[in-house]
Amino acid sequence: MTTQFRRLLAEPGLRVVPGVADALFARIVAEVGFPIVYMSGAGTTAVRLGTPDIGLLSMTEMADNAGRIVDASGLPLIADADNGYGGPLNVRRTIQCFEKAGAAAIHLEDQVFPKRCGHMDGKLLISQADMVAKVKAAVDARRDPDFTIIARTDAIAVEGLEKAIERANAYREAGADIIFIEAPAEEHLGAIIGAVSGPHLYNMASSGKTPFLKASEIEAHGFKVAIYPNWAMFGAIRAAREILRHLKDTGDIAAIREDVVSFKEFFDLLGMQEVRKLDALYASSDVGRLNY
Repeated sequence: MTTQFRRLLAEPGLRVVPGVADALFARIVAEVGFPIVYMSGAGTTAVRLGTPDIGLLSMTEMADNAGRIVDASGLPLIADADNGYGGPLNVRRTIQCFEKAGAAAIHLEDQVFPKRCGHMDGKLLISQADMVAKVKAAVDARRDPDFTIIARTDAIAVEGLEKAIERANAYREAGADIIFIEAPAEEHLGAIIGAVSGPHLYNMASSGKTPFLKASEIEAHGFKVAIYPNWAMFGAIRAAREILRHLKDTGDIAAIREDVVSFKEFFDLLGMQEVRKLDALYASSDVGRLNY
């Protein structure tokens, strides 16, 4: 997965990477045909805890979710690893756990603990020197040289653009493979690309703090990777509300039968055809065969 991710990065053009929070949506990303998937920290917190992204999930919970997404999708995964869950020694363990989980890349941010979603207000940062130490620890900790370290700075909202660029350059010098400057305004993009060596990641979050640019526009600015953290989840939430309100108001689920996937579509998405082949291969004659 790590080598495959590096090869995709080396190809011309922007890598458009949908975000997911669980194994089910990871299968949908693979089914649609995207070559890379992203694990959203805010999305993972939402599906696991039903709470906002305020640093409540542990490193092992996040790494476990990353492993499930990789297993379900079969795709290289970029995983949100928050702020590394502590100091440089904690970061070392974080890298090794995400590597074991099968992730191809992680991003680390320079927020204090507990962190906040990068598009919330009131963020606080650790010092530049402390984050440089974390990036160095991450680089040293990886066992696979193709495992990709993405360094994120949230400094624009806290210290301004110039300081964000200074931090990004320091993280790049410390060994980060990709730079991720969170929540830039559109007028910041040229300065970022011009002042910090790439490749760069663009976070197409839904808050509006990052401009809603087309993929072609993001590529034209000079970015290599664009993540779309929770857009599939947002669409699913609206659809689920409509179905449940209809059920509550009418008690008639048959009326919306054509608006949802079929029973067979659902199980086929989950790999039922492969399961049936394996069942036929291994099941004894006196065991009932799996079918719809």
